[in-house]
Amino acid sequence: MLKQIIAPSVLNANFLELGNGLKAIENGGAGLVHLDIMDGHFVPNISFGPGISACVGKGTKLPLDCHLMIENPENYVGEFAKAGASIISVHAETTNHLDRLLHQIAELGVKPAVAINPATPLESIKYVLDIVDMVLVMSVNPGFGGQSLIPYCLDKIRELRAMKPELNIQIDGGVKLDNILACKEAGANIFVVGSAIFGKPDPEAMCHEFAVKVGAYQIDERR
Repeated sequence: MLKQIIAPSVLNANFLELGNGLKAIENGGAGLVHLDIMDGHFVPNISFGPGISACVGKGTKLPLDCHLMIENPENYVGEFAKAGASIISVHAETTNHLDRLLHQIAELGVKPAVAINPATPLESIKYVLDIVDMVLVMSVNPGFGGQSLIPYCLDKIRELRAMKPELNIQIDGGVKLDNILACKEAGANIFVVGSAIFGKPDPEAMCHEFAVKVGAYQIDERR
C-alpha cells in the first residue's frame, strides 16, 4: 500500500527562520522536505542551489526531495546528491537522454524521479516508468508559487495511476485544503504544499491539518 506523504516546499518559507520552519513541519507530520531548484532558464525564476540544499539537510531529519527545474540537469545531479538529496526529480523536457540521466541518479545512491509539465503528455515518459521511484506531475506551470491548480492535471494523474498502480505519484502546484482530497482520489499519494503551509501564521498546525486530511504520516527512515 502506498504511503500518503505531505511534502512542504521551503520555497515559501521564511529563510531567516528556516530552522524553526523545518522543525514546524516535522512536528506537523511532513514526510519529505521539497526543494524547488530553479535556474531562471527552464523556468522564469531563480531559487537556490546545492549549497542551500545542504544547509536544509543539516536542519532537518526529513528526507530531501529535490525538484530540479533546470536546464542541463545531468551536470548538477552529482552536486545535489552530495548535498544530501534522497530523491532527485528531473524534468523530461530538459534532457535529450532521460533514460541515461535517471540511471545516473540511481548510480549516485539517490532515488530517481521524473517530472512533467502540465501540457507534457504521459507518452513521453511511459518507457521509463519501470526505472523511477516517483513521477512528479506539475499541476501548475512551474516557476512561481501561489498559482491555482490546473484541473486537467487530475485527469493525467488518473491515467498515470491506471498505467502504474504501485507507482509513487507526486502532485506539485496549487494544492490546498479544499482540493487535496480530489488530488488523492485522482491517484496522487505525495502532495507538495507551499504557500498553503509556509504562507500561514502557524505552519505546524497547517501541515498537521493537511496530513490528517489525507492520512499521511512521517517517513521513519532517511537514506
